[in-house]
Amino acid sequence: MSPRPFLSSLLGATLALGCGAPPESGTALGLELRLSQSVASAVGAFQVVVLREGRERRCADLQRACVQQQVKSDELVVIQGPDGKKGRALRFSAALSSGGTQELGADIPVGRDYVVIIEALSRDNPPRFLGSSCNYLESVSATRNEPLIAAPITLTAVECDPTIAP
Repeated sequence: MSPRPFLSSLLGATLALGCGAPPESGTALGLELRLSQSVASAVGAFQVVVLREGRERRCADLQRACVQQQVKSDELVVIQGPDGKKGRALRFSAALSSGGTQELGADIPVGRDYVVIIEALSRDNPPRFLGSSCNYLESVSATRNEPLIAAPITLTAVECDPTIAP
């Protein structure tokens, strides 16, 4: 599938920070993705990464290619998935509902000035980078957090393996 029809069909993503009792290492980040059913078959997974010093980074630059080609691994914030696994990137298999939505979750450390990147990955092996969403997150507190509305995923015709080592 060429990136052009995919680009026009991708609707976007919505992020919402969790509330309630925070985990010791961070605060829950709820993630709801919405896609057009016409492109759902091309997406095999979503990869979520978080970087510190968000305001010093340009989202337009980060969306041009795989994050792992643009930043050093020690710049990636260690986050935790709902299954308890920790890593510099969380990968979620695409399992969209009939309405084209999918819920994901992660715990991120309490802090300030983050950028959250959601990469759409192909079903290929190794996966190909299909595009990404880049979102500034001013702060994550140990108490209640306001929802973050994610930018639409921007598709990019770049050949790269987005795999990030644990």
